[in-house]
Amino acid sequence: MNTLSSLKAVQEPASALVASDQVAIDKSALAAALIHPPGSLPAASGVRLVIQQFNEALKAAFFAGLDATAVVAARAVAVDEIVCAVWRLFALDRSDHTLLAVGGYGRGELHPHSDIDICVLITDALTADERRQLEGFVTFLWDIGLEVGHSVRTLDETHAAAATDITIMTNLLEARLLSGADAIFAAVKSTIGPEKMWNAQGFFTAKYIEQDQRHERFNDAFQQLEPNIKESPGGLRDIQIIAWVTNRHFNSTGLDSLVGHGFLTTDEFTVLERGRNHLWRIRCALHFLAGRREDRLLFDHQKRVAELFGYTDAAHNRAVENFMKDFYRTVRELARLNEILLGLFQEAILQHDREVRASPLNRRFQVRGNYIEATSNSVFARTPPALLEIFLLMQKNPTIKGVRASTIRLIRAHLHLIDDKFRLDIRARSLFMEIIKEPRRIGHELQRMHRYGVLSAYFPPFARVESLMQFDLFHVYTVDEHLLFVVQQMRRFSYPLTLEEQTPFIRQVIERIPKLELLYLAGLFHDVGKGQGRDHSEAGAEVATEFCQIHGLSTYDTNLVTWLVRNHLIMSNVAQRQDIYDPEVVAAFATTIGDQIRLDYLYLLTVADIRGTNPKLWTSWKDSLLAELYLITLRRMRGGAEAPNDKAERILEIKTDARTNIESARCSEHAVALLWSTLSDEYFLRHRPIEIAWHTETILEADDDELPLVAVRNFASRGSTEIFIYAADTDHLFAISTATLDRLRLDVQDARIITSEAGYTLDTYNVLDTESRSPVDDPLRIQEIQTRLRTSLRANEIPAARAPYATHRRMQHFKFPASVEFAMDPAHNRTVMEVIATDRPGFLSVVGRAMQNCGVRLHDARIATIGERAEDYFYVTDFADQPVTDPAVQTALREAIVSELNA
Repeated sequence: MNTLSSLKAVQEPASALVASDQVAIDKSALAAALIHPPGSLPAASGVRLVIQQFNEALKAAFFAGLDATAVVAARAVAVDEIVCAVWRLFALDRSDHTLLAVGGYGRGELHPHSDIDICVLITDALTADERRQLEGFVTFLWDIGLEVGHSVRTLDETHAAAATDITIMTNLLEARLLSGADAIFAAVKSTIGPEKMWNAQGFFTAKYIEQDQRHERFNDAFQQLEPNIKESPGGLRDIQIIAWVTNRHFNSTGLDSLVGHGFLTTDEFTVLERGRNHLWRIRCALHFLAGRREDRLLFDHQKRVAELFGYTDAAHNRAVENFMKDFYRTVRELARLNEILLGLFQEAILQHDREVRASPLNRRFQVRGNYIEATSNSVFARTPPALLEIFLLMQKNPTIKGVRASTIRLIRAHLHLIDDKFRLDIRARSLFMEIIKEPRRIGHELQRMHRYGVLSAYFPPFARVESLMQFDLFHVYTVDEHLLFVVQQMRRFSYPLTLEEQTPFIRQVIERIPKLELLYLAGLFHDVGKGQGRDHSEAGAEVATEFCQIHGLSTYDTNLVTWLVRNHLIMSNVAQRQDIYDPEVVAAFATTIGDQIRLDYLYLLTVADIRGTNPKLWTSWKDSLLAELYLITLRRMRGGAEAPNDKAERILEIKTDARTNIESARCSEHAVALLWSTLSDEYFLRHRPIEIAWHTETILEADDDELPLVAVRNFASRGSTEIFIYAADTDHLFAISTATLDRLRLDVQDARIITSEAGYTLDTYNVLDTESRSPVDDPLRIQEIQTRLRTSLRANEIPAARAPYATHRRMQHFKFPASVEFAMDPAHNRTVMEVIATDRPGFLSVVGRAMQNCGVRLHDARIATIGERAEDYFYVTDFADQPVTDPAVQTALREAIVSELNA
């Protein structure tokens, strides 16, 4: 039996695919369960028990090593027995009713919990009794545990439905006769024939568009965190597309026929067969482990499937990462074959009846029908650097849509030519650098080079991270996909500003970059050092240095790329984990950066890195935070490290800017000066002028009896809702505020806690809605926030905690023990409490309650969440404003926080 065949013939029973010694349903037990007294139906529970026993036997056989191809065929045979027996039970086995298996069931491929699709053909409109019989038939199938999709149509209705709906047409294409007249089945096959509807050209075009739309839903990414093994690019649906087009064009039911027709080589068919079998095995495991239809390779199942398949931890990667690496390699190979075959089909089906003239590009390549091709089969053998040249030509000629399938096959066949000698060839090195320097389609062509295997062959460090998964929520893509997405993001920085994700500030910075190719190289190299068991930034820097030197970059350019790779995490770390308004922090960061050139490159690399890591990580809040750090650092650089009284000048500048933003008539110069005289330098350094103006107006416009004040405002540039609280200083204000925000389902992104010399606290919280992850713009919701906060603060009581949170399905696989550590902050005579734990709603509320119970006062906070990991820093003292140094208090605080966060 050929394991990639659908069925040898459309009328061949599924039983022909299963050897006699394989798992089978107990026919005697099934027959006994269907026995019933006259005038009544058999008990559904008895039939369900027989089916359950078969399912358990099939599961045990699979876990013991039964091949997935045997599993799917065995279930199809069992369902044939059950469906046909129930069909007879309802006396439907007569000449005017025909029962067909369609879709995957029609192919004889039923995974453990796949739907069962059937089609009932009738010769005329149903009578009331016939309708009741058919309804009883379908209902009974559901009652015994079969998930059935069904249709009831006449031949004319079938013709009309198939002619207008490609999905119905495709299901009927794979139809198999279960019961009824051969003549009616033949009539169905005739009525959907290509001469009557959906000819080969129309069918291929519809399926090609269908695949494009499906791939787009998955961002055209082969290697996602929780892939859908059926629908994702390179998944089972891509194989089915090939099978359907083969069926329609060649009237053939087996993919093995493509070898005979010259569309697949024997080796390619072996790869296709092996890949299909591997995905089938995974799909069977998913269905059995989940106990239901499940085609998503979720975190819930990845470890269990890896263990089931015998994967173990090896070198620096865990078993689950090794399992997923094999999966990703499989779908990438299948995607390559899908591209080749659809290209060949396009040439054979859409262009078979017309001469497509070739337009030469040079001696080695020409364009035919907007697709580039080699001028002869010996091009790459004669001129190996042409393996890179073809991608450069596509960049320079944007009208070229792709590579002809025959040339893709040639590229794959000549990858062995890319060896050490090739990599040192001045022609190859020059071509690769031209590709990197070409202003157009850099992202597209690097992706194409990766798909065809050229990039990994030319750049071995890239091959080492190919399909390398990182089992966490922070990295959505494998390392290789991430690197290419980062370069694509960099290219998009130069796109027109009409794009939603583009910002004018990024555009301003990218236009100052003298050599974009250095930015692209840094993006391509920054994570290539992963998976080696050491600091990946250092490992990547070594790779970058060697590559740049071999490719003739100047010492300056080499050092810049190397520096960027080594320091690619520093800007995000400073922005998210340190106080970017602290002059000492900014001074240290500016010293590390050195000059504006490095700052420009690093800023763009950081933005692209975050965007290319996880689409959900990039928010307008992070955008504004990085832009703010950039501007503050640039100002520091321009002022000079030895600028006299820099801090005082900066504060004066901030106050001047803030004063120009104050519009209220009640804010006289004297009132503003009096208020500001009670505020610390830290307040002015940690708030922007527009925020200071807003705070000042809020405070001075209010009467004393209105305290506490709660103001809410959305700053477009901050990407979050800002909540400002002004109240008489109390020790538990933070605990009360965060607990209330938690009950309001608001997630705190940043917290700034300031106490004035007059004994008032000025607290600012930047929040997002917990569900939508967006700012709050509903006026009623904003009013609710103000009312609830004022009520809680006036009562001076911490609201009751919300009901325990249900841990998100994904988070269950990434929980790690919470830790609390203490250190001194000698500059401010405070204790720094570091809390690292799995992120969850109400995180700050837990910390605030613990501080209240342990007699600890909060002065400041740094909030940072990276993927599933929260790393927050709290600057605290005791109630006497002295550092928390008592070991007993530290222990009590640690235990209170850890016990709650680990619960």
